[in-house]
Amino acid sequence: MSEEKNKKPAKTAKPARPAKAPKANADSLPNPVWFAPVMFGFMLLGLAWIVVFYISGAQLPLGSAFPEANIGSWNIAIGFGLLMVGFGMATRWK
Repeated sequence: MSEEKNKKPAKTAKPARPAKAPKANADSLPNPVWFAPVMFGFMLLGLAWIVVFYISGAQLPLGSAFPEANIGSWNIAIGFGLLMVGFGMATRWK
């Protein structure tokens, strides 16, 4: 009987904690659904802007047809700017 008094009660086992899922980096997440259409939209809009400027003989868009808003050769910069936005987005596309 003395042995029974000296025995300590067994400790109950603690349930194991579930392993934490690793946090996803912003770089490893997939792109949103709208990303690819917007990217291609910028590329096509820039290309269309330049083509329309050349085909219209600088009359459109905002060419010499609107003397108060004549931006002339800046239309090429606008078109290439739109293209570069699209290509910049393409570097982040997954």
